[in-house]
Amino acid sequence: MKQFIINVRPDRENLIRLEGKDYHYLIHVRRLAVGEFFPALLPGGEKAVIQVISIDHGVLTGKYTPASPDLSSCSLSASLAEGSLQGENLPQIILFQALPKGDKMDLIVRQAAESGIAKIVPFISEFSIDGAGEQRFTRWERIIKEARQQSGSKTATSLNPPVTMNELFEYWKALNDGSPVTLGLLFHHLPLNNQSGGLEHESLHRYLYSNPKIIAPVIGPEGGFSEREVALFLENGFKPLTIGDAVLRTETAALYCAAAIRILLLERDSWELKQT
Repeated sequence: MKQFIINVRPDRENLIRLEGKDYHYLIHVRRLAVGEFFPALLPGGEKAVIQVISIDHGVLTGKYTPASPDLSSCSLSASLAEGSLQGENLPQIILFQALPKGDKMDLIVRQAAESGIAKIVPFISEFSIDGAGEQRFTRWERIIKEARQQSGSKTATSLNPPVTMNELFEYWKALNDGSPVTLGLLFHHLPLNNQSGGLEHESLHRYLYSNPKIIAPVIGPEGGFSEREVALFLENGFKPLTIGDAVLRTETAALYCAAAIRILLLERDSWELKQT
């Protein structure tokens, strides 16, 4: 466990009391005992170290200490005293994911949270099978928390309730009104063409060179998008992009595309674009 995400703040005595599912996980799964430490992330995103003070009648009481390099002198592992991670100042990545069938969305949500996606917006496309009920949404929220705890991601990944295509474009318009630079990327399994030829004039590298503040990759369901849907995305300013010649599963494509974007952004200090 890289970090445990806590939804309550310390009291005036710097004590935190955890019960319910949090208690069960720390005591019965992690098997923590009195006197032991665990890394935590507070609601405001602050890193902390919690020492277990007492375990009594289903309540774990812990002592809060802000995480700092000075803690490396304690009996904690070095991972508790790690410095800030790379990528904390990267642009926000908002994943627009068409709902796939079955439980594939569970994997997509988990991988998105692990890879630092800021927000996941599921939507219903023509080839989606709408099975996103309240129980699935609650499960996805739990998956996000588990994924962030396991991976140590400092990005507070949020989840939007599933929307229709029309609602998705309204959401996109609102993002464009509030951000100076947004970049919508329509990832497609085949290069898109019109009567004048290819529509894809730029590489992912060159798209990202515009220094966007918000990046919104769009991933389709099994079967991809219909021609009508592709036209709608292009009309709303999304840039078409194909990476490689392999046709990826929808649950693979989301992670593949997010990873490509993040790697390029993390290495942008070394970019050297040729002038054309």
